[in-house]
Amino acid sequence: MPDFSIEDSFAGKLIAGVDEAGRGPWAGPVVAGAVILDRGLISDELILGLDDSKKLKPLMREKLFELLRQCAIIGVGIADVEEIDEKNILQATMLAMTRAIENLSTTPTVALIDGNRQPKLSCQTQCVVRGDGISLSIAAASIIAKVTRDRIMADLATLHPGYGWETNQGYGTKAHSEGLQKLGITTHHRKSFAPIRTIIERK
Repeated sequence: MPDFSIEDSFAGKLIAGVDEAGRGPWAGPVVAGAVILDRGLISDELILGLDDSKKLKPLMREKLFELLRQCAIIGVGIADVEEIDEKNILQATMLAMTRAIENLSTTPTVALIDGNRQPKLSCQTQCVVRGDGISLSIAAASIIAKVTRDRIMADLATLHPGYGWETNQGYGTKAHSEGLQKLGITTHHRKSFAPIRTIIERK
């Protein structure tokens, strides 16, 4: 389970965890979360619950999301489909992470970044591979990013029914593939991603 071991190695510094959601889907934006936890306010329930968001059930993620709003400074950054297609998904992810840090109301001293690539930030950065299962700050950021993006995709699903985005969040499921065949491509599909690109080329 994640803990504060990495955070404690930066004694006296203000730490933000940073993580993203949505690098792999065929549709929708990539979303990053940045979280500065207030260790004086964080509850035992939150500490025991935080983990890699992909390991948690949706109801638990929602619950943790609300708990985080009570004990953390939160920033969210989004890179839209146009930016993903123009820059590529890696660069769009770095852009979303940068925006998440910029949208914090307080500037951190150190940003702990999930993964092995770091965005260009004005503060010190440290990459942590699989950090959402190691650092509580990164785990918190993974919850913020995942819940925020899931809500975006649920809203888009009401505007574009038939692709299953309310349950698959834009990932390449059978329902999504069938929706593409029946309904075609929307403005929210990533045209640089297969099979979207393949459909375009066939036409």
